[in-house]
Amino acid sequence: MTYATYVYAVRRTGGPEIHSPGHDGGGPVRLLPLGSLTAVVQDVPAAEFSEEALRQRFTDRLDLERCARTHHRVVSAAAAGAATVPLPLATLYANDVRTKVVLEEHAERLSEALHRVTGHVEWAVKVHRDTAVPLLEPDADADAPAASAPDEPATGREYLARVRDRRATRERRQESALDAVDLVDRVVRTVAVASVRRPLHGVELTGRDRPQVMNGAYLVPQDDERLLSAALDTLRQDPRLSGFAVEASGPWVPYSFASVALTEGVGRDGAPA
Repeated sequence: MTYATYVYAVRRTGGPEIHSPGHDGGGPVRLLPLGSLTAVVQDVPAAEFSEEALRQRFTDRLDLERCARTHHRVVSAAAAGAATVPLPLATLYANDVRTKVVLEEHAERLSEALHRVTGHVEWAVKVHRDTAVPLLEPDADADAPAASAPDEPATGREYLARVRDRRATRERRQESALDAVDLVDRVVRTVAVASVRRPLHGVELTGRDRPQVMNGAYLVPQDDERLLSAALDTLRQDPRLSGFAVEASGPWVPYSFASVALTEGVGRDGAPA
């Protein structure tokens, strides 16, 4: 059987061994020296991790989730022993030699990323409306003719007034959400050293009937996690956030602040590079 080298992460040389199971069918997770750096790798069946095989596997939600969980578990185990730069899911090379060539070409950027996250962790901070708010009809209603219905306004003036009220309500909601996000972000950034704003999650992802108005990631010094907790407690009691819920989760491996763009890990011919 032909094997490829799957790379989970990079960290500085000298960290402890990693005792965590990797992908099924592969060898044990091991450390690959790269001079002053070390790659966390695993030998995996090349046929199961080719470009075509991964494309098919990742169309299966359960298989994708299983791979992602394995990747995260190994990265977390690596980060528990030393500062770690996680690499993207399914970063593969044909063998250890090719792995060393590519990663050593990016050694300077990997070292910079390690310096950036050493002694820091990532916290996710999200803000939701505290209760479900019915969706308002689109602005296009203002130009549309009134439909005949038992509760339709008797006059055009009443109809336009209703549209203006809807629009004003929508604008107030938008302004209140922007104010809430600004307040939470300003307070959390008094503790964090960096932040990233992520796309908002819809209710189909959150599973909650509460619109999300902020989805942020913050890089926080490990020594300041208590300060972050205190800041979040203060925000939750702030009357200016009435109608909003502030949620935080962590600490996590700082994925959002340690990304390094590498040469494509899978070759154009469908085999690992």
